[in-house]
Amino acid sequence: MDSAATVPPQQAEGSEQRQKGEGDDRPILLVTNDDGINAPGIRSLIALLLETGRYNVCVCAPDSEKSAVGHSITAYSKIAVRQVMIAGATAFELSGTPADCVSLSLSGEIFQWSKPSLVLSGINKGSNCGYHIIYSGTVAGAREAFMYGVPSMALSYDWRSGHSHDTDFRIAAEACLPLIDAVVSHLMEGSYPQGFFLNVDVPSNPAQNKGYKVTMQGTSVIRTKWKLVTPDSFPLSLSVKDQGIGIQIAQLGLEASAAGAARCENSNTKNVEIESVAGSANDGASELQHLLFKRKVSEHEYGEEGNDLDFGALQEGYITVTPLGLKSNVHSDIHTSFKSWVSSVAELGITSAL
Repeated sequence: MDSAATVPPQQAEGSEQRQKGEGDDRPILLVTNDDGINAPGIRSLIALLLETGRYNVCVCAPDSEKSAVGHSITAYSKIAVRQVMIAGATAFELSGTPADCVSLSLSGEIFQWSKPSLVLSGINKGSNCGYHIIYSGTVAGAREAFMYGVPSMALSYDWRSGHSHDTDFRIAAEACLPLIDAVVSHLMEGSYPQGFFLNVDVPSNPAQNKGYKVTMQGTSVIRTKWKLVTPDSFPLSLSVKDQGIGIQIAQLGLEASAAGAARCENSNTKNVEIESVAGSANDGASELQHLLFKRKVSEHEYGEEGNDLDFGALQEGYITVTPLGLKSNVHSDIHTSFKSWVSSVAELGITSAL
């Protein structure tokens, strides 16, 4: 990938001026996501923000799908950056994660402003409630901004297959706009509360939402199943290294694995058949085993449904607004209970300072 798109001189000059904010005193909004820069959610949000004329819109988003990457970052390889032409905005796509997009944007390397007024991450295709926020790249984009001291919001739409349409993202964006406007207005006045970032979820029927509802993070989770698959869509050679015991699987035999997978598909038992891959007679390697599995993620979440929690209120048709923080400390009573337990286990050799 090229490091930057080819831009006509006049457009490049205008883009540079917008990056620096020259002659533009409007609040700067940085927009990112995890579905990719061409996803309908982020495009609907960008279009609406530009239509208001109230904001200097800057975009930095992944160049491809990065859903469920959580708060991962690119640590040991280079990130490709390319300018993208979005009329009225300054935009870049990255080969990295949502957290990478926000971190690079705030570094001063691609945008020349000191920091944006607000970071918006979304609009995600699918809700992000309960424990699912741990996996969410959308929430990670907002969290990364908050770690840098920049106010932020994660925006998600409760997409339902067979029911939702791409046009619903526009309605979801319109439903979120009053909240965005209010946050920016109070940020400019210096009256916006501090110490959190927002996780916002829009119900599956955004046009019929019941309004905003401040909620707590619940315990809902999306269930996962695994399915044994044939290696048709996988490379013939697959190398996996187990750091613990130093084993390296050098190659997976295509015919052997396909035959084994087929026998598993036709079997009525619950047992999983493992197809063996043996080393040559001369290499002294012990027989190794390898299988291919594919994750099957349910569209529906399961968990607490109290209307004071994000998932429950979302199911009732509210736009849930959940303040989130960074720390993962347990409740004080749990901390006290564990401290008492540690003190009672003398053989651990723990000092009384605990």
